[in-house]
Amino acid sequence: MIRKFLILLFFILPINSIAIEKKTNFSEELFKKAQSDGKIVIVSSWIKYCSSCASQMKVLNKAKNEFDNIEYFAFDVTNKEISRLFNVQFQTTLLIFKNNKEVYRSIGETSKTKIYKAINSVI
Repeated sequence: MIRKFLILLFFILPINSIAIEKKTNFSEELFKKAQSDGKIVIVSSWIKYCSSCASQMKVLNKAKNEFDNIEYFAFDVTNKEISRLFNVQFQTTLLIFKNNKEVYRSIGETSKTKIYKAINSVI
């Protein structure tokens, strides 16, 4: 019984954490361009095998299609250059920028309601 449970756990956990493709689409050039275009810029950090990162990314990918004037970037938190740029030390960190200023920061937030509330508060 325990063996079946462990086998099931071995297959389910990795599938859950890679259910969404995680990739770094952040570049400083694109970030600055989005800011100069007057967009609300959302940046999130992720790390391989992080299920909360995948959950947050799903919400943010949906949000970028539902809200006007939003640009969304994601980066692997092990990228030290980007992590230092934003002073991010943990995966699942969510940053929102408006008018070239950081206006929101959270760590570990995956609730669609709370993330959408944060976005709506800066629109």
